[in-house]
Amino acid sequence: MSLIGIDVGTTGCKVLVLSTDGQVIATAHREYNVLRPQPGWAELDSAAVWGQIQDALHEATAQTAGDPAVAVCVASMGEAMTPVSAERQILGHCLLGFDTRGAETLARLAALDPVTFFNHSGNIPSGVYGGPKLIWLRDHRPELFERAYKFLFWADLVSFLLGGEPVTDYALANRSLFLDVQAETWSAQTLDYVGMPADKLPALAPAGTAIGTVSKEAAQATGLPAGATLVVGTHDQCATALGAGGIRPGMGVYGLGTYACLTPIYDHFPPAQRMIAAGLSVEHHAVPALYVSFYYNLTGGALLKWFRDTFAALEHAQARAHGEDVYDHLLAEMPAAPTDLLVLPQFAPTGPPRFDEHPYGIIAGLSLETTRGEFVKGLLEGVTYYFREGLEHLAAAGITIGEYRATGGGARSDAWLQITADILGKPLARPRITEAGALGAAILAGLGAGVFASVGEAVEALVRVERVYTPDAGRHQFYEEKFNRYRHLYPYSQVLQGVTPAL
Repeated sequence: MSLIGIDVGTTGCKVLVLSTDGQVIATAHREYNVLRPQPGWAELDSAAVWGQIQDALHEATAQTAGDPAVAVCVASMGEAMTPVSAERQILGHCLLGFDTRGAETLARLAALDPVTFFNHSGNIPSGVYGGPKLIWLRDHRPELFERAYKFLFWADLVSFLLGGEPVTDYALANRSLFLDVQAETWSAQTLDYVGMPADKLPALAPAGTAIGTVSKEAAQATGLPAGATLVVGTHDQCATALGAGGIRPGMGVYGLGTYACLTPIYDHFPPAQRMIAAGLSVEHHAVPALYVSFYYNLTGGALLKWFRDTFAALEHAQARAHGEDVYDHLLAEMPAAPTDLLVLPQFAPTGPPRFDEHPYGIIAGLSLETTRGEFVKGLLEGVTYYFREGLEHLAAAGITIGEYRATGGGARSDAWLQITADILGKPLARPRITEAGALGAAILAGLGAGVFASVGEAVEALVRVERVYTPDAGRHQFYEEKFNRYRHLYPYSQVLQGVTPAL
């Protein structure tokens, strides 16, 4: 008996087949391209992506002879919604979060009282959300809009195409700006204000709810067993937190991928004014009665990649030729002690609290004695200082973190995780499976099919902590003193750009 978790992202999808005692049976992965029909537009060909998902499912299920899946669940990126017919046909492309369409509706929502809107929706309006893009389709593609039976997020779409009911969870619904987050219903007030018909949106249910079974037609197209339970999925960030074991208030899931994201978990709706000041939204977790926020920076692993491509291109090519990872060599050069460098990691647009769209990074403290290893470590320290500063913004909103779980590609680095623990001053645990989105979906699959009686039981069975990184008291004290100097970098960056910094 096995469980299948699917993670649908912006440029690729992953399928994980897992036994009910946590053993990985099979995995599969497919990639696809973002379409950019004109400047500012970003789409996926939903039909083509669905084809890739079917291929990945075929590959994974071919490895599970004698151990058929009892349940399937999907986690996905937020925002992007695909029009479908009642006959389960894809009618068009989906518009991605960084597509700029919908600005007119966004401006109307941004003109509302921000505290009232936040208490209603849990959000600060921004261009990333999917709802305003639906209004753009209504106004600019009226024939498509009218033909659409529903507009579905990717987690809902895959389940619907497999034979389930058109249902989304509260976390994904939140990515539209149309959810009443505290009432857990579509907001009639917001929908009326922007002119969005509620019947074009999926029904709502908690993540982990059973919503049907795999149809015979879908079974033939994917290799899934007909009759397997389909379960309501969730936003990929929430699934990743669940797959890392983040199921209690006071936990934080620290994602170290191309960009870095800290997901704190808490059990109350925070004060609107404090959250707005910190630039933070509120979203339902995939775990009942819990919420999450996202404190992120688009400069995470991307900063290490920039260094590799700019200063170690030859070593990178040589390492690839020998089947090695150049990052292992670069990180091995880092000194054990903290560096004297201070790095403002704004090499790409930032997230909360400033949402700075004009990157201006700083590397301070270089000398003729600075080694390449110190340079690399300084970059990782700078990325972590950004999140150390974030803890203060979270605390001001009443959100605290006592323990961390690490996910993403960067979580495979012992050195990076030790730096993180030393700077944040809290234990940091690495799960055995660090690419945890599909695992979180598999956990929800098990809950929806009744394999597990509770979230705690499911996590106990399926999530394994591989190692815990404990902060060194001496290094933490050094980093705290250095962090007090790091605080001054952002105002200096504004001065250097000719901008008068806000006091």
